[in-house]
Amino acid sequence: MNCRAVLVAVLTWGLSASAIADVPAAAPAAVPVPAAELIGKLGLHVAAQPVRERPGWRTPRIVLINKEMQDLRPALQQAAPGAKLIELSSATPGQIASADAAIGLCSTEMPEHVLGMMLALSRHFDYFLKEQQQARWASESATPQLADLDGKTVLVVGLGGIGTEVARRAHALGMRVVATRASDRTGPDYVSYVGLPDELLKLAKDADFVVNCAPLTPQTTGIFNREFFATLKPAAYFISVGRGKSTVTADLIAALGSGRLAGAGLDVVDPEPLPADSPLWRLPNVIITPHISPNSAVTREQRNFVLVENLRRYAAGEPMISVVDIERGY
Repeated sequence: MNCRAVLVAVLTWGLSASAIADVPAAAPAAVPVPAAELIGKLGLHVAAQPVRERPGWRTPRIVLINKEMQDLRPALQQAAPGAKLIELSSATPGQIASADAAIGLCSTEMPEHVLGMMLALSRHFDYFLKEQQQARWASESATPQLADLDGKTVLVVGLGGIGTEVARRAHALGMRVVATRASDRTGPDYVSYVGLPDELLKLAKDADFVVNCAPLTPQTTGIFNREFFATLKPAAYFISVGRGKSTVTADLIAALGSGRLAGAGLDVVDPEPLPADSPLWRLPNVIITPHISPNSAVTREQRNFVLVENLRRYAAGEPMISVVDIERGY
């Protein structure tokens, strides 16, 4: 692919009123929210520079799409009417080399999944489900101590689009929210403090829950390690929906087994899929889901529409949504 090509990927949500109105009825229905409102609500970023000002930009002539996107073809074609849409599997080497854009799906972990894990762990649903399977009415004196989320502190590591939504929902439940982000110290009003990555251990000391929403970069690889888990108070919970390689699995297992952690909710692990002989499967204070947190019909509709909107913006030379800095990796 030549120097003009860009990756038009669904990195988070965002759509425009005009895009919604113009999409044919055959395409999935979208939530009718103007782009500015949704971008503000989710804390998304619109590039400061119109894409037409980037070196080598031109109105796209060839756009590569995955075979899974056939249902979106009418909407994509309307977003870039002058472009030829070619399915990647049938594209010739020459078409691939001269393509202006390739469209792929980058799914996002859902904040509802995070909150679900936090509630399940703090209310010990794993214990009660096992009792239910045995048709056993557990006595109050035998049940584990239940915890409330109200008043607890949650540390969101990676205050991007998903981290911001986790923070918003946690605050709505009465939690104190602190966070880290690599870009700057800015954040919404419901986040009490936004620190830089080098403040991770300091903020972790007071956290009742730590939620990993960070992208995988050289700087975030292995940041949740023995030193990190030793910093947490023993009653803390660790939730991970970022990337598996940001956690040192052996150190996580050791922390859980020794009681340094109260529990963990893992939608991502390292390696994936998790081997059958991993001790994580058998630890009683762990919830594991197979990297399925983004699976939601509503999410698919919204990310399809942000894909269409980003292609429309690219074809028109406008500022794009959630542009990835290749050097940073996010």
